[in-house]
Amino acid sequence: MTDAARKGSGDDPVDDLVFKALAAPLRRRMLDALKDEPLTTGALCARFSEVDRTTVLQHLRVLERAELVTGRRIGRERHLALAPLPIKRLHDRWIGEYARAAVDLLERLND
Repeated sequence: MTDAARKGSGDDPVDDLVFKALAAPLRRRMLDALKDEPLTTGALCARFSEVDRTTVLQHLRVLERAELVTGRRIGRERHLALAPLPIKRLHDRWIGEYARAAVDLLERLND
């Protein structure tokens, strides 16, 4: 499916994965932690010690499936980093267009 077709239909399975990933508060907090700096898997688990390691790893898999987080192995460690392009894509497709529509509506009301 082309980008233009996706944009017109609103049925983008990748966007669905991103929205699903962003729906959980813990996953948003994990993204906030990775926004500040890349972290190892162990360091990310340590930051969220209120939940067990398995739960953090499950949430991490959701973020990776949505392409919001990338990971690479360096020796025995796995280094994780935020991948901001899916969020930018959502902004451009949804937030930006709706904000423009709201501004246009306000301009018409002022006229």
